[in-house]
Amino acid sequence: MIKDLEINHLRTLEILFRVESISLAAEHLQVSQQAVSLQLKKIRKIVGDDLFVRTGHGMAPTSYAKFIEPQIRQVLMLLSEIPAPGSLDSSQTSRTLVISATDYAQKVVVAGLIQRVRQYAPKVKFIVTNIESVSLTQKMHQGEIDLAFTSAGYVPDGINTQVLFNERYVCVSANPMYSLDELVPIDQLMQSDFVITSPGVGGLRGSADRWLEGQGLKREIVVSAPSFYIAQEFLKRTDTLAFIPSRLMPCEGLVEITLDKYPPGYEVVAAFHPRVENDPLVSWILNDLHQQFSKSMAS
Repeated sequence: MIKDLEINHLRTLEILFRVESISLAAEHLQVSQQAVSLQLKKIRKIVGDDLFVRTGHGMAPTSYAKFIEPQIRQVLMLLSEIPAPGSLDSSQTSRTLVISATDYAQKVVVAGLIQRVRQYAPKVKFIVTNIESVSLTQKMHQGEIDLAFTSAGYVPDGINTQVLFNERYVCVSANPMYSLDELVPIDQLMQSDFVITSPGVGGLRGSADRWLEGQGLKREIVVSAPSFYIAQEFLKRTDTLAFIPSRLMPCEGLVEITLDKYPPGYEVVAAFHPRVENDPLVSWILNDLHQQFSKSMAS
């Protein structure tokens, strides 16, 4: 059957089309005449046609061979145009990259990344979606998401990660009384109401609560917001407090509260499915991000 033809079979046929001789084909392929004859015998059996018949001057293609010659040449031409992994022309790379990220990562990581990628590969387009949590592995496996930017603790098993930088929490409020440069014991804040951000899945328990419990403290959470933007807007309209990533400050309308101690920070990572590990564009992006954030990792 035609589907059983291999690339070496097609190359042998292409040479025979050109030279119409077993001996000359063997010279071009740098193999013995016997090897070419055996190869041709296999091909004849696969396609069910003699393909070449002997003449007084060598080999002549059959009518069926002449019929399939253009397709064989086209297949080999397309194969020759497949670029090697390191030889892609970024200016001609045309594709759509799907990125899943929290609104924090969209602001801190993705916005600058898109700007740099468009300079490197102008034909690349982007779809940026809110972070997936429950279905991240499935969507990455199906090729619906190329890259995700989130905290390391939210990446499921089976997904590769590259650490970008370490983030720390700051405590913020819209209450101007906290704008005074005074050290506030964290236990005093437990009398206030808190807002947390829970992207993807809602809940009235935040990432700092386990640490607080270890300090013998418990806070009152009154709002769980789906994004840091919504959390900040709610903070500006109420007397609530929140722990937010430091890179979101300064923020107009909010002041940072100087505490005697803080909840531990976290690693911000780029997450990707193992199948795209050798993708030239993804590899370029990961290297670019490493260069962008390596200084903050070292500090």
